[in-house]
Amino acid sequence: MGLTGIQIFKMLPKTNCGECGVPTCLAFAMNLASGKAELESCPYVSDEAKEKLAAESAPPIRPLTIGTGDYAVKVGGETVLFRHEKTFVNPPGFAAMVTTDEDDASVNGKMERFKAAQYERVGLTLRAEMFAVKDTTGDAGKFTALAKKVGETGASLILMSDNADVLKAAVAELKDKKPLIYAATAANADAVGAVAKEADCPVAVKGDGSIESVIGLTEKLSGMGIKDIVIDTGTRDLKKAFEEQTVIRRAALKDRFRPLGFPTIILANEMADDLMNESLVAATFIAKYGALIVFSDFQAHSLFPLFLDRLNIYTDPQRPMTAEQGIYPINNPDENAPVLVTCNFSLTYFIVSSEIEASRVPAYLCVQDTEGLSVMTAWAAGKFSGETVGTFINKCGIKDKIKHKSIVIPGYAAGISGELEEEIPGYNVVVGPREASQIAKFLKTWKPE
Repeated sequence: MGLTGIQIFKMLPKTNCGECGVPTCLAFAMNLASGKAELESCPYVSDEAKEKLAAESAPPIRPLTIGTGDYAVKVGGETVLFRHEKTFVNPPGFAAMVTTDEDDASVNGKMERFKAAQYERVGLTLRAEMFAVKDTTGDAGKFTALAKKVGETGASLILMSDNADVLKAAVAELKDKKPLIYAATAANADAVGAVAKEADCPVAVKGDGSIESVIGLTEKLSGMGIKDIVIDTGTRDLKKAFEEQTVIRRAALKDRFRPLGFPTIILANEMADDLMNESLVAATFIAKYGALIVFSDFQAHSLFPLFLDRLNIYTDPQRPMTAEQGIYPINNPDENAPVLVTCNFSLTYFIVSSEIEASRVPAYLCVQDTEGLSVMTAWAAGKFSGETVGTFINKCGIKDKIKHKSIVIPGYAAGISGELEEEIPGYNVVVGPREASQIAKFLKTWKPE
């Protein structure tokens, strides 16, 4: 069991400086005890206290990173059982399996589909990040060559073999890519652990279908000085695996049971007999609580809904997605281009900007900070009013970019037009369409006044 908030409080400086983000040291101590804060947030804690509190203040589920560069996958670091309690932090990485007995055409196809399955949505790139490379022949050279080949896509790697010597040969060539080494079992934990420790790479443990077998393996590897561990219980039954994921998360968060305080991997390809059922398995463990999910293949019709599922679940429910306040030129506008104003709710921004872009009419889109609220909600809350929009227009610099004196506001905010004209004297406030789908038609007939 971890230290209580009061026990932690006794070791803090008690300055109540607020620099940690909460007003008092007691509140900070309570957050540390519940895993909702990190000790580094306190700038005045003593070295002695740091040493004593280091283990207790560590995240209940250890964060770790697999891979490097744009496709690196950070997992773990979670602090809650349910998303609405705070938020889920690090979305699961998606991997496709390739094996050493797979023909070149199949591997090449998966690589092409990996590169093609990338989608832009609300300013984010949705894509898979990984390949799981499985040794089925015991040929270290062939295994290493295959891993290098799929690694050329930039993908992060999971190196899978029962043979520690095969893993050692591949890791020696690929350790700079920080692959996940899979897996240490009861039969090979010493040898595989030594490979992971020498290369300083994360390693997965694979149990025999029970949580108890996993505990023994994580304790063994931790005793070897290995910190970055991923858990596979070995269970391939959906119902039992679901139950185990909940037990592992609860033990890590509620009981602070360190041997289970690690992210988990789900081999959906071994839990279903076709890609559609793999997708259903994946959807289950995106929510509860897989950190890495392995498929048999990358197919757009399977991946895209899972990308959205992952995005929705791992978006902070207490913090709306927002666009940055500012002026966005679209279609190379000049001084005669229309100026439209909208809120910074991410979905609104991307819908409006997409409609302007599709119209091919050069325009400026001025995005005002409304704390992530939509136009109607922001208007009702007083955050998209004549005064706030007027202040934004006067300060953002758009007046220096145009020679006309017309500003277009959303149709749903028509009620602010009179007040806005008072805030920006000499300018004509034009009420635009209520629906984004009408923007293109509106812009094609717009004339400055």
